[in-house]
Amino acid sequence: MTTSLGSSVQDGGRVRKATGARLFWYTLWARAYPRMVGATRERSWLFFETLLPVLGVAGYVFIYRAIQAPPEYAGFAVLGGAMTAFWLNVLWSMASQLYWDKDQGNLELYVVSPGPMMAVLLGMAVGGLVMTATRATIILVVCSLLFHVTYQIASVPLLILVFAVTMIALYGMGMLFASVFLVAGREAWHLSNLMQEPIYLASGFYFPVKAMGAFVATAASIIPLTLGLDAMRQLIFAGDPTLGFLSVQVELSVLAVLAVIFLAAAAFALARLEEVGRREGRLIERRR
Repeated sequence: MTTSLGSSVQDGGRVRKATGARLFWYTLWARAYPRMVGATRERSWLFFETLLPVLGVAGYVFIYRAIQAPPEYAGFAVLGGAMTAFWLNVLWSMASQLYWDKDQGNLELYVVSPGPMMAVLLGMAVGGLVMTATRATIILVVCSLLFHVTYQIASVPLLILVFAVTMIALYGMGMLFASVFLVAGREAWHLSNLMQEPIYLASGFYFPVKAMGAFVATAASIIPLTLGLDAMRQLIFAGDPTLGFLSVQVELSVLAVLAVIFLAAAAFALARLEEVGRREGRLIERRR
């Protein structure tokens, strides 16, 4: 059995056109494959994208130790440093991707191909998640060993569930941002830069978001990583559950709602963009 860009299947010398769920599935993996393979071909990226976050985490760990903060805070910084890999992947490899594809001439191929745009972006998400999970794991392991961080996990199955729902909501938001950034045009680069550092602060990457106050924490909860990180910290550092903003069950429920909202909004925005692009050609114009 062989496949092209999810458009046909060769079975016993007879070519059958893929449609429906089969077409969606083939398109998804056709787009995910380059990202998963590309991560192994450019080894220098793996070095720089793990070394620099480790240095950032080290700064927070030394600050916490200098002010004699509870030992859990070093673990908060380590976990937050590992999760920055996912946020950066969403910003630069998801939200900005369609804008870059437009400049490179690939967006035209996506729009006119039989594969649905939602499957193309889901393929980006799957490939990026595999690549980023490897880097996040390296950051987590290296920093835990360097700074002697200990973990007291309350429930492994619940922790896996929280992480999975957080990633679904986060990459759903990234797929929605892909449409927004594409419409923004050249401002996509500035939007990515603008959203990078403020989210580190508002979402509590290196400290409990509860410290920002109820109003800021509630507003920042629109970013899935805010509640995802808070819930994972409560589960991983079970010794002091009072540091959490909300209970794990409430945060998991909110994350599930966010996942549905972001995925539905992304599907609507992509369908709208695809319709306009095919009808008017505005999204695939070349610069003069």
